[in-house]
Amino acid sequence: MKGKQKQAAGSRFLSVLSGSGSGSQRASVSPRLGTPTRGNDENDVLQVGEGATQESISKDDAPLDWYVEGPGRRVAYEDLTAIDWIFEYTKERQRLQILDSNATGITGHLRQILDASQIWVLLILTGVAAGLFAAGIDIASDWLGDLKTGYCASGVDGGSFYLNKSFCCSGYDEWAQCQDWVSWSLAFHITSAGGKWFTEYIFFVLFSLVFASVASALVQEYALYAKHSGIPEIKTVLGGFVIRRFMGAWTLVIKSLGLCLAVASGMWLGKEGPLVHVACCCSNLFMKLFGSINGNEARKREVLSAAAAAGISVAFGSPIGGVLFSLEQLSYYFPDKTMWQSFVCAMAAAATLQALDPFRSGKLVLYQVTYSTGWHGFEMVPFAILGIFGGIYGGLFIKMNMKIAQWKKAAPWLPGPVTQVVVVAVLTALVNYPNLFMRAQSSELVFSLFSECSKDDMFGLCTTGAATAGTIFLLVFAALLGFFLASITFGLQIPAGIILPSMAIGALFGRAVGIITQTWVHNHPDFFPFATCEPDIPCITPGTYAIIGAAAALGGVTRMTVSIVVIMFELTGALTYVLPIMIAVMISKWVGDAFGKRGIYESWIHFNEYPFLDNSDETPIPDIPVSQIMTRIEDLVVLTATGHTIESLTNILAINRFRGFPVISDPKEAILLGYISRAELAYNLSTSAFDSRSLPPETEVFFSHQPLADPRTSLDLRPWMDQTPLTLPSKSSLLLTSNYFQKLGLRYILFSDRGVLQGLLTKKDVWYVLNGAEETRRSNNVDGVSLDTGLTRERDHGEERGLLNPDPLRDNTPL
Repeated sequence: MKGKQKQAAGSRFLSVLSGSGSGSQRASVSPRLGTPTRGNDENDVLQVGEGATQESISKDDAPLDWYVEGPGRRVAYEDLTAIDWIFEYTKERQRLQILDSNATGITGHLRQILDASQIWVLLILTGVAAGLFAAGIDIASDWLGDLKTGYCASGVDGGSFYLNKSFCCSGYDEWAQCQDWVSWSLAFHITSAGGKWFTEYIFFVLFSLVFASVASALVQEYALYAKHSGIPEIKTVLGGFVIRRFMGAWTLVIKSLGLCLAVASGMWLGKEGPLVHVACCCSNLFMKLFGSINGNEARKREVLSAAAAAGISVAFGSPIGGVLFSLEQLSYYFPDKTMWQSFVCAMAAAATLQALDPFRSGKLVLYQVTYSTGWHGFEMVPFAILGIFGGIYGGLFIKMNMKIAQWKKAAPWLPGPVTQVVVVAVLTALVNYPNLFMRAQSSELVFSLFSECSKDDMFGLCTTGAATAGTIFLLVFAALLGFFLASITFGLQIPAGIILPSMAIGALFGRAVGIITQTWVHNHPDFFPFATCEPDIPCITPGTYAIIGAAAALGGVTRMTVSIVVIMFELTGALTYVLPIMIAVMISKWVGDAFGKRGIYESWIHFNEYPFLDNSDETPIPDIPVSQIMTRIEDLVVLTATGHTIESLTNILAINRFRGFPVISDPKEAILLGYISRAELAYNLSTSAFDSRSLPPETEVFFSHQPLADPRTSLDLRPWMDQTPLTLPSKSSLLLTSNYFQKLGLRYILFSDRGVLQGLLTKKDVWYVLNGAEETRRSNNVDGVSLDTGLTRERDHGEERGLLNPDPLRDNTPL
């Protein structure tokens, strides 16, 4: 955080690139972490965006007095770049003004109604698609998961191969009475007890291996963006970052198929987080049908916020919780209209899932339960203990998961990503099968842990007497093993979420605490805190401890509060338990924050170095002037208003790989005139030779009004330049500057004193400073001059680190 060392007067220079030569003058190129790679959409820069119409391009032949100051025209955003929120909303307001001014007669008003209805049609389509995909994933993953233990044969009860165990044996109180379900030991006519156990163990491990390896191979071969939960990347995209193909058709297909296989493999992962990614993919595909929405990046992010709410809605059967999840965890900008849109989208998704009823039980999710009893005052003590456990679990899990990710990143001897998935899948299957609680699918386990005691106690959770000690030991042991397996699983190249594993771990520990409390009350009924218990009604419901433990663990790992409470309330429908859940979640967050302020998603954003600036007020900001970290003018590559040619600017782009260039009046005065992005500059230079004028390379190019210039033989780039960039004095504080970036979603800020350019700061610079990465800034020696520039200028290929690894055989930087 120290300022730039003062250079000798003879070595200081102004890196002004004028067009008098061939552009051989150059400033230092800022070093950047990672190897830049060009995406597949190399020609995206040549695609004219919404702000640049063909009519505006044809005005090059018109007199020069039509040019006015403004944000400038834009071409399509390049891959791995930040959007300009102010420009996008200005463009939308202008579009609506034009639409309103042309709204004359019935046709004009109908056009307005149709335009306003597009967003609601899109939201309903997204919700319906999210519900369809969620139902399909639920059915397929359940069938594949049960396939590890046997299959449904065509028998007297009308069984079929495509039915899972629950549907195959519907109508039976006990699984043993079902004749159509054939275990693998029975299929191979093995009768001995040891032989049965060993045979079913082998098939369990074998199917787990096949499912996990196929899922990872699909991701590796067809859609790398389909790995992990996708929530850190969605959060970054909603913050204004462009990641092409992250929500494409192939990503949707592979994410859905891979998710079915990954969940069925029995690995400690969940489908709740990835369902948010699936819903956003559906929304992104439907948006292509609506040009006014698809052409505006800011409006697209409003729709994606609503789609994220739909993903959580179908994951938990919690539409209101989905809206709050999007507000609390994901969305960068969440106005009132986005809340209504999220509500509609989440409602459509939940209604679709309810209509499909994938479990044939009337429940939106398998682990949806109801409670018939309340709680007592003395139970606040074990509830608080569960909150403390949830915070400790979250803090330790994040630290362990990040340590494993950093170790994998620094270990070149590790095998490829598919091999890593295979190893973890085999280890998980070997550990899961001997433990009854870990053998079942996570959703079935959570449902049993949440439920009240009944005759159908497949896990032995309702045992009494001395047998409870063994049950408690198995529950705690399963929670510890699940913690370890989830830590090494989250981050592998496979579709995987962390929400359901965290809930399962918390529910295991919570059920154990509930059984201990129940045993204590049963053995000491005369203890004075238990006086409120009614004599003929069970005083303790261990299932409620499981759901409070699940909420606390989820809060500890994600650091969410309000949305978790609402989700758990919608899962149980028990308003009575809202207060205990609130207390446990709040304690969990306090304890988790003692380990670190970042949740699991923020930790992965920081690990992958995504340029995401959280707009919350909790980020510590150093009390320093911005002049200490900005790129000063002597280290900037700037363009002069005149003296350029098409050839010289082309050479400048070839030499310097920055995303944009400030424009000044001349090297002596350095009066700031504006800022032109690399995309707009490259587009105009490449198309100048192919338009009606066919301009030669020696054509004069200028960025200021030239009354004597001939528009037919010169190129005026003022319409493509931001002539009103946001500027601040160079003496501004970093707090003020960072608030501009956080609240307005800016890409860059220029600093000037009395109109004279002093320096430049980009969004990535602020991210590095606020995230304590200042030590990664390097000194670079160019042309004999030492320049401490760091990452102070945008590069032309973006921050691809952590997105797609250049080496497809390695996975050192997870997504």
